[in-house]
Amino acid sequence: MPENALRRLLPSLSVSGVGRRIVLGFLVGIVAGLGAIVFNLACSAGSWMFLDSVAGYRQDTPAGEHHFVPQTDTPFQLWLLPVCAAIGGLLSGWIVWKFAPEASGHGTDAAIDAYHRRDGRISSKVPLVKIVASALTIGSGGSGGREGPIAQIGAGFGAWLADRFGLSSRERRLLLASGMGAGVGSIFHAPLAGALFAAEIFYSEAEFESDALIPAAVSTIVGYSVFSSLTSFEPLFAGADYTFDNPVELLLYAVVAVLVTLAAGLFVKVFYGIHDFCERLRWPPGVRPMVGGLLTGLIGVGFYHLADGDVRVLDVLSFGYGTLEDALLGEAEISLLLLIALGKMLTTSVSIGSGGSGGVFGPSMVIGGAVGGAVGVLGDQWFPDIVAHPGSYALVGMAGFFAAAGKAPISTLVMVSEMTGNYKLIVPALWVSALAFLLGRPFRLYRSQVPTRVDSDAHRHEMFVDLLADTRIQDLIDDGLLRTDIATVPEAMPLDALVHLFAETTQHYFPVVDAEGRMVAILSANDVRRFVEDLHVGQTVIAADLAIPSVVVLRPSTDLETALKRFVSLDVESLPVVDQDDATRVLGLLSRRELIRHYQAVREDFRARNEAS
Repeated sequence: MPENALRRLLPSLSVSGVGRRIVLGFLVGIVAGLGAIVFNLACSAGSWMFLDSVAGYRQDTPAGEHHFVPQTDTPFQLWLLPVCAAIGGLLSGWIVWKFAPEASGHGTDAAIDAYHRRDGRISSKVPLVKIVASALTIGSGGSGGREGPIAQIGAGFGAWLADRFGLSSRERRLLLASGMGAGVGSIFHAPLAGALFAAEIFYSEAEFESDALIPAAVSTIVGYSVFSSLTSFEPLFAGADYTFDNPVELLLYAVVAVLVTLAAGLFVKVFYGIHDFCERLRWPPGVRPMVGGLLTGLIGVGFYHLADGDVRVLDVLSFGYGTLEDALLGEAEISLLLLIALGKMLTTSVSIGSGGSGGVFGPSMVIGGAVGGAVGVLGDQWFPDIVAHPGSYALVGMAGFFAAAGKAPISTLVMVSEMTGNYKLIVPALWVSALAFLLGRPFRLYRSQVPTRVDSDAHRHEMFVDLLADTRIQDLIDDGLLRTDIATVPEAMPLDALVHLFAETTQHYFPVVDAEGRMVAILSANDVRRFVEDLHVGQTVIAADLAIPSVVVLRPSTDLETALKRFVSLDVESLPVVDQDDATRVLGLLSRRELIRHYQAVREDFRARNEAS
């Protein structure tokens, strides 16, 4: 649709913006789906160019994916894997450093940061650079996932679209979230999980960005349909049709929850330990990913020898989904699964932590699935009467690991179900995800996440307004927070007496009262200051001459949001609070400083109660 026609269409769709968001969400979904296709092709091309053609290594793909490029017959040469990964890292690092430094690392964190702290703005160069850099990093053997790059691609287009049509910061953020969800839902064949991911991933506590859910659902459905139309509508993994029918098995699933949480904590510690170490190195930014790629390849070579030449252990490189599918089918050995879990932690930390471009969700699935799968195989040997399907433990391990590390238990639970086409393990998967989420609260994989909406710059103003709007001045009176011990000024008080009164008190605003004590005006120190040096008027000028007769007042029923607006519009520091039915009877003075202080106290109390819960 031409831009001018769309500009004319958008305002007419809905005053509330619902129709506009549907149209824009539809556009974001199309671009995210096409971006996922391009990214998939780019990764396949990178893998063919480096791993297949040069090193002769062909990694197995899951059942729901196929090789887009015909494989070569190049003989396998192990020693070339570190060389390929180093070259890919160098090219990726140079492109990112040259064109878009913000495209380095795992893109989901950058998108989260843009949502909370940058009004949803992402440079228009990032999506293209992210596609190329990530394809080079992962295609050459660097360990990474696809969700980070594709999330940043979708988010970047959503932010660009919002800028193109002059939308508000709020709508830009919603389109960014929609782009993230569409990208993730498309490339992992998980549309429902993509929409939930877009609403859940921004916070480290059990918090949802509810406004983003429906726009993200529109984008994700469209993106998934576009992507799958040219690839496949099949689930990503071929998992067996497992069921849950023995509550005793929940005890072993609880063991999985504990182990994947420990593994997630170790992964986060190793990942950011290497990341922070690399950030301190005074090397050119483009060189660090090259060294990271070299080390990644060497780790793969080392683990290949530890596994006595079992080529499956090389799933610690690139995507590494082949053995994960074996684990889901219960066809992988414990030793291999543990080697892959440990190796994947190291290679991902080195590849992405050094500045390479890629995601961390995919590696999390591999690590969690390997740990869970090892428990399943061991449980099948020790408790064959309890463990019906060892592969089911790999599935719930995938969900539990990312619930602990990524703080997205609900979307991850749904995602692994959609990725495997198995919804019959919802109960154990939810059990493991919930336990892992609670046990994993001390750490998080995405540093840009904030605990709750209260802590997000995106919601700071609306939270401020909500908290103020929910509080009445009567609440301050009941809590003893309104200043009631105030001095009043008789309207006949001469100027020199006023000067002495001001000198003896810290009060700056004074209700002016008549002989019967009724307020008739208001007087401030500024009203008196211009007469102070003119001493001969000290007895001729009285308070009534200086005071402002039209008094703006507050009442007990006034909410603090309204009070703040009156402070701002009048540019004053204090306003009198009067009786609800009698505007001449002064109850006290409310200062702008006290109002702000009360808001901060309420906000901290709200945050403390939220963290305690």
